[in-house]
Amino acid sequence: MTNSTVPRVVHRPPPPGVEAGVDEAMIHAVVHAFYAKIRADGVLGPIFSAAIADWEPHLAKMCDFWSSMLLMTKRYDGRPVPPHMKIEGLDRPHFERWLALFGETARALCPPAAADLFIDRAGRVAQSLQLALDFQRGVLPPLKLPIRAG
Repeated sequence: MTNSTVPRVVHRPPPPGVEAGVDEAMIHAVVHAFYAKIRADGVLGPIFSAAIADWEPHLAKMCDFWSSMLLMTKRYDGRPVPPHMKIEGLDRPHFERWLALFGETARALCPPAAADLFIDRAGRVAQSLQLALDFQRGVLPPLKLPIRAG
């Protein structure tokens, strides 16, 4: 048997959520509890209510998002930046409040490793969205390009 006929087995590590004990039921619980907090929140509730007309499809989409993010299921194929760009006045304090509520929810519902993973990924999402908003608003400083010698 030559090397070219030997089947090659590729061992991939499990998705980060699997290692942390995350499953679909946990994702569902976190998403639904978190958005219940959002809807009741005096700061974020009105913003979300104005942006989301039908909550059930949004919650399903967010479950798909978190499943894709933590379990690598590839169920989410959306683009989160454009809808957030349409929200007038969305800024850093809103993202900070969002992260605080998300962290409370994850800590209340998940074992520590899973909560840490949810919170880490939520922080990355919030940072990415905030950077996209800052870029669109022209708030980011321009890059300094290297000067080419003539």
